[in-house]
Amino acid sequence: MIYRVGKDALRLETPISNLSTYRWGSRTAVDYLCPVCGILPFRTPSEPTDVELATGVKKFGGWSVNVSCLDGLSVDDLPRKHIEGSKL
Repeated sequence: MIYRVGKDALRLETPISNLSTYRWGSRTAVDYLCPVCGILPFRTPSEPTDVELATGVKKFGGWSVNVSCLDGLSVDDLPRKHIEGSKL
């Protein structure tokens, strides 16, 4: 499960320069990966397309966090938002 948090809400215990990065598609999103195990703990989301902007989607300047990487957090306690086309 991915959860979005504000830019200042993510505190890293490892320097971001120690992580690998990957950019795909529009190349505006950045996936940060552990260079040892390959897990994706967080990413910066992609920029909205012109079509999305025209429909009212706003740019998000924070982080998308893989909550499975967080200790002491119950996924069931987090609010959820249905995304069109998702299976959840």
